[in-house]
Amino acid sequence: MKIWSISNQKGGVGKTTTVVTLGGLLSSWGFRTLLVDLDPHGSLTSYFKMNPDEIEFGVYNLFLDASEKKKNVHPAVYIAKTDFDGIDVLPASTAIATLDRQVAAIGGMGLVVATALHKVADQYDYVIIDSPPMLGVLMINALAACDHLVIPVLAEFLALKGLDRMVHTIKMVFHSRKTPPKFTIVPTMFDKRTKAARDSLAALHQQYPDNAWSSVVPVDTKVRDASQAGIPLPLYDKSARAAEAYAELLELLLLDKSPDKNLAPHK
Repeated sequence: MKIWSISNQKGGVGKTTTVVTLGGLLSSWGFRTLLVDLDPHGSLTSYFKMNPDEIEFGVYNLFLDASEKKKNVHPAVYIAKTDFDGIDVLPASTAIATLDRQVAAIGGMGLVVATALHKVADQYDYVIIDSPPMLGVLMINALAACDHLVIPVLAEFLALKGLDRMVHTIKMVFHSRKTPPKFTIVPTMFDKRTKAARDSLAALHQQYPDNAWSSVVPVDTKVRDASQAGIPLPLYDKSARAAEAYAELLELLLLDKSPDKNLAPHK
């Protein structure tokens, strides 16, 4: 089982879209896929028509079990089926927004998700984690659990400045890991018609030549349409421009060819 985390400390960059689209592609290609929602906003949970305000079992229970040292509860009981073959979801309730405050005094909470996923490793081929946009126990869990980190980023200069902060976070969290995971920066919602977007993309490749994906996910109204329908984009319209771009990205991730060089941007 491989675990990918989709993370960025800036919101609105297409994290949930990336999770759902890659998940839809994996399932359509025959892989058993689990999507994990670690974002207190619950966007991934809502995508599959589950209400974060009404979730009784999900990610929050993993942390509750860990804090109460319950070792006899299997995490599979908190995983929900979806309407799509090959896609399951570990949903988020709004209660996870309180986790940082609740577990602040409890040690060893950075590996809760990794430990839980290890227990279901025989049930899935791939796990994709939707991370929160802020550094805390949830993001630390997402980063600690993953084999490969995908960082969606908008092609705009303010987003690139935020990317530096995310890379700093990666270095800090992965400092204690013997083998840090590879990471791939993915330009999303790219509009080639604007000079600002083209200039920002060029700057991204100049600053992170070893980790920036060579292609882009273009602006595509079908993404919004698929979201409104609650259907992963590849299952809604596999010929959509964004779906085809994500398919290209997935092929790269499956080959595991993303470079693993210097975490610091090139000057």
